[in-house]
Formats: sequence, structure tokens, C-alpha cells
Amino acid sequence: MSIKPPSGEDFQGVIGRTFADSKPWWPGPKFRKDAPNVVLIVLDDTGFSHFGCYGSTIATPNIDALAAGGLRYTGFHTTALCSPTRACLLTGRNHHAVGMRAISNFDTGFPNMRGAVPRSSATLAEILRDNGYATFAAGKWHLAPMSECTAAGPFTNWPLQKGFDRYYGFLQGETDQFYPELTHDNHFVDPPAGPQDGYHVSEDIVDRSCGMVRDLTSLVPERPFFLYLAFGAMHSPHQAPQAYLDKYRGKFDAGWDVARDEWFARQKAMGIVPPDTRLAPHNPGVRPWADLSENEQKFAARLQEAFAAMLEHTDHQIGRLAEFLKSIGQWDNTLFLVLSDNGASQEGGATGVLDEMKWFNGMRESVDEAVKRLDDIGGPDSHCNIPWGWAQAGNTPLKWYKQNTHGGGVRDPLVMHWPAGIKAAGETRDQFCHAIDVAPTILDALGIETPQVVAGVPQMPVHGVSLAPTFEAGDASLERGAQYFEMLGHRGIWKDGWKAVTHHEPGVPFDEDRWELYRLSDDFSEYDDLASSHPEKLKEMVDLWWAEAEAHGVLPLDDRGAFALFRASMRPGLPTSRTRFVYYPPLSHLVSDACPPVARGWTMTTTLEHPPGGGDGALIARGSANSGFVLMVKDGRLVFDYNSFHDHTRLVAPAPLAPGAHEVTVQVDRRPDGGGDIALLVDGQAAASGHVPRLLFLISSTGMDLGRSLSPVTHDYAAPFTYPGAIAKVVFQIPTEMPSGEVKARVRAEMTQQ
Repeated sequence: MSIKPPSGEDFQGVIGRTFADSKPWWPGPKFRKDAPNVVLIVLDDTGFSHFGCYGSTIATPNIDALAAGGLRYTGFHTTALCSPTRACLLTGRNHHAVGMRAISNFDTGFPNMRGAVPRSSATLAEILRDNGYATFAAGKWHLAPMSECTAAGPFTNWPLQKGFDRYYGFLQGETDQFYPELTHDNHFVDPPAGPQDGYHVSEDIVDRSCGMVRDLTSLVPERPFFLYLAFGAMHSPHQAPQAYLDKYRGKFDAGWDVARDEWFARQKAMGIVPPDTRLAPHNPGVRPWADLSENEQKFAARLQEAFAAMLEHTDHQIGRLAEFLKSIGQWDNTLFLVLSDNGASQEGGATGVLDEMKWFNGMRESVDEAVKRLDDIGGPDSHCNIPWGWAQAGNTPLKWYKQNTHGGGVRDPLVMHWPAGIKAAGETRDQFCHAIDVAPTILDALGIETPQVVAGVPQMPVHGVSLAPTFEAGDASLERGAQYFEMLGHRGIWKDGWKAVTHHEPGVPFDEDRWELYRLSDDFSEYDDLASSHPEKLKEMVDLWWAEAEAHGVLPLDDRGAFALFRASMRPGLPTSRTRFVYYPPLSHLVSDACPPVARGWTMTTTLEHPPGGGDGALIARGSANSGFVLMVKDGRLVFDYNSFHDHTRLVAPAPLAPGAHEVTVQVDRRPDGGGDIALLVDGQAAASGHVPRLLFLISSTGMDLGRSLSPVTHDYAAPFTYPGAIAKVVFQIPTEMPSGEVKARVRAEMTQQ
């Protein structure tokens, strides 16, 4: 009888007292021979019609080629928001059930909104890793509470702890494409270059993705891989290399009404929508293009040019990845998916925005002022987003947007390509499907069963179904039941071709929401509301919604105000729970969610040793060239610059900073009128003073660095502008009283970083 190993290993040899009466055994590979690779590409805020192969005139030749060689799904649905859809994609479960009711920045105090996926819902990466796959992630994560996304951790919900072997990208909901806040595996890293060197983060993450795969296939070529590649595109800021911006000059001058009609006609010609589909009317607040002023048209057209340039640039990166896989012989047996996480964004408002942070601060974009900076749009000196009219064009032929549970928020493109497994090239599939179906589809295609236990933790049931039957048969029936939707109080339910949906206004009792009813199988664009003519069917669907909501953890419905949503992030032990912050540089980069709040004024004191030979550099830098502040030594003198959307308030010390030990203080006191009085002190003595007309409630989505500036706040210097002296300590002291606008601004910002 063989002796059992104390490790609990399922040893299939024999252990005797000596080697002579023992038999060694080695486990074989966990993966089967010729197992397929998987590439899952997720774009952000890309509407149903934005890909060329879904109707638009924006050039996406590489995605179009994937569609021509594979399948386009026209009934694919998402959750209407970023983090929730990604949780569905990676787990196969509904987002409320896995604690991701909205974005991961929030924890409302209920299980449906913790901002982290529980261990009872293992990710696709965890399952595939246990089955022998190498697992790589690159790009946007946004599946961890942002209060945990600092160098202090905890790292429990970072990619490497969620099943990925390697990671390179950004943890938050958005990043500057030219000056990204990057994380490599479990630590923060600097961008390898800047825009002056031709750097763009989309190119970087594809380069890193290729590098991860190249290492694997060069060293262990028989091992399959799973690559999860999530672009920052098409989330704002819409930024692209100048050559792409130049290509689209003047291309959208005819306006969104003309573009929408053209894209709709192309969709019908392609068979993307049924021939009897009707174009949804303008969403509320979308004016006919002809009613816009000349400046409004110029501004809106240029914003759409930046969007198109960024999308084509992203498509080119997808093409580079495809060509790389072909070059190493890994193309034919790779299941390659490209999709969007929700519909086109509504956060640009009616006119669009050049500096998105203005919207968070309750400041309206002055179009007449913005047109003076048209050439900045799409470059490093902009943080722009498209207006409602162009967003609805991107969602053609649907109504509403991202965040909403109507088609414009939840119906999205999905392209699948797999030469070895999908032979129906260039066809479309119109079955209703959802983001929860992606993980089951991948596992089914790979021949891997969904495990009942992962890492010793029993798993909750998978809610999605496999789409693999549609690979061969266009009319394949999917064994799925009802699918609910809920986002920020907006609700919907689909079953057997019917859809009931409501647009919720915050503060209105949920029982007073007006439900609409559509026969979605005959009414692609949700044009003909049948609620009044089919009241019994409507009641059946609404009752079904409540049953599904209870079963999947949707309840309680919650449309509380800003403070209630943000309150959890101020719990003890989290970075934003204090009023005093003490840092000991050198320090890793701080993301914005971990930075001291500066809306109420602040005092920051830097203890430093200035070198004998002098030298310039940043002491404290927060934000970017679009908005932020920097304390620096420039031309030998201390300088404090407060950048309010390119309007600079600048304090300069009258004398050069002498070598030796110093204590440098900047004191900013908020005035009743919303402005701020600023004092610069050196060793307790006043050196300069000034006044900021308006202190911003939320100064930037870009975080903070000490002793350097990874993203320049002014054009006086270039990154990283490292200070040559020694900084011993930096202390921020924040007043306890919080202005009413601060929490509202922060919540608006969190909700837009989706």
C-alpha cells in the first residue's frame, strides 16, 4: 500500500519505504494539446454604430477585417456602465450579484455595491490559470475600490490577485493618454516616454501585450494564453496623435443629423439592423444641427474629429496585435473578441467639453471661449468629450446613452473571430445575448467546465449561457431566461423578445417611474411604446423584473444623493478619511482618489535640503496641464502655480532659494465667495501672496507626485522635472469643514470615470 503524502497531493505513483519499492509520478500539463488562445479586447464608451462594420464612416479597417472573417453580434447587451460590465465579462455573473452595482469607486454599505468581485465568483483568469493557461491583462482595470489603489494596497482586488500572471495598465476608470498613471504588476511605474517622443498609452499597452505573449511563446510555446486587453479608448479624454487628428479635419462639418442618417442607411445596407427599423427621435436636449450657432458647430465638429481620430488610432493598435499573432504562428487558433462595455457617453453634455473637469466643478463650458482653442482638442492640452448629439449618433439607431437601460446604453458591438473554430465568415448573429455570456462562451469553446470550487471557495452559479452554438448556426436557439437591467435607478427587463424599460429621475419614487414596453424582436430601436396597448404584458414584465431583482441581489434600489454614495470612502483606515497627511519622499505616485482634498483650502509644508549647487525641480505636483497645481524651484526661485483650466495664478519668491535646510509652506484659505487667498512662506517668513478667483472643488483626475512631476502642470518645464535636493517630509493639513459642492463634484467625477 502506498504511503499518502501529507501535502494532500493527488499522487498517482507509489510511495514505499525505499525508492526500490516506490514508483515516481509526474502530473501532465493541465491544458490539452493544441488548446486555443483567447484575446478579449474591451473598448470603453463605444456606441453600437461606431465601428465601421456596424455602420459608421469612421475608419476601423482592422475591426472590420475581424468581422469579415468572423461574426458580428447585433443583439449583444451590457450593463450600461464600465465596472459592472467588466465584472460580468470576467465572471459570467450578473453585476449586482458580484458586488458591482455601479463603478468600483463606491461602497454603499450593501452587498450589491462593494466595488470588488467576491471570491465566490472566480474570474475567467483564475479558472484558465488553474487549467494551465498563461494569463495576461493590459490597460484599464477599474475592478478594485479606488481607495485600495495606492502603493499601500491592500492588493486583494488588483489584477494579479484576480488570476492574472502579469499586468500593465492603469487601475482607475480613465487616464490621460499622453501622461498615463501606470501600474506594472503590483507597483506603480513611470510612462516610458512622453508626447514629445510620440508616446500614446494605447500603443504602449499593445507593445506590452505583445511582449508578454512573445516571452511565453518563445520559452513555452505549447502553453496557451489568455490576454485581456482593455483600452482607455473611447473614454474621455479623447486624445490621438496629430496625424490622426489631421485626417478628420472637416469630416463632420455637416453635423450629427447628416451623419446619423448616413450611418443608419449603412446599417440597413449591411444587415446590421432589420430593414423596417425606424430611427429613434432626438434624445431630450439634442438640438437639430442647423439650430446650433456657428461656434457651437465648430466646437462640436472638432470634438467629434478627436473622437474619430482616437477610434481609428485604437483600431490600428488592434491591427498591430493581430499582425503580431500572425507573425508568431498564433493567429489561426486564437479566439479573438472585440466589444464595448457600454453605449456612447453622455458626460459631454449638450455642447461637449474641452476641459471635462469644468463639468465636475459645476462650471459651464463657454463655447465662444473654447473655439479659441480648437487646435488644442485631441492633444495633451485638452481633456475633451463629445456632446449629446454626437453620442446619440454613435448609438444609432437607438435612444439614450451610457448609464441608461434603453438601447443606447446597453446595446453594443461584439465581434468574434477564430479561424480554427468559426467558419461562418462575415455573418451576423441577432440572438439576444449579454456580457454574462462571454465567459461561459470562452470556457465552452476551450472545453473547460465551470468549476464548483476555486481556491477552496464554493462558487455561486454562473448566470450566462454559451454562445458557441451560434458559431455554426445563425438560427441557433440559446437556452436563456429573462435578463434584467438596473443602473443608477434606470431599470429594464428582457424576455422572449419583449423588453420593459424605465428612465428614472433621481428623487422620484421608484413606484412612480413610467415603464415603457417594446416588442424588441420587431422593434430594434425601441421606437413604438406598447405600454398603453398591452397593459397586461407590461405588468407581467414589471413583476418579472422585481422577481429577477430579488434573485440577483439588485435590491435595495438606491438613488441617494452624492454624500451617501461617497461616505463609505471616508471610513477610518482609508486615504480620504483624514485631515492631516504626512508623506516621506521618495514616494510612489498617488492616484487622485488617494490625494488630499483641496477644495476647502489647505496648508502644505515641505521640509527639504536644497543642494549646494542649487537646481530646479518640482517639490509637489498635482494634476496636469489642463488643471492642477505645482510647487517648484524654477530658475532658482520658489514658485507656486495654481492652474485653473489654463488660467494660471502664479506666486514667485523674490530671492533665490539658498542652499541648506528649509521649510517651505503654501497656505491656501478658501474665501466665502469661493476664491482663495494664497501665501508662500519660506522658513516661516512671507515670500509671496496672491489670490485665486475660484478654488476648484475637484482639481484633476490626475494624481500627485512628490519631488517630481510626471504630468507637467505648466509649460515652464518638461516631465519628470525631478528635484535634485532631498525632501525629508511633506505635510498637508486640510480644514474639517467641507463645502457643499465638494462631495457633489467628486461623485460626478467618479461616475464619469466609467
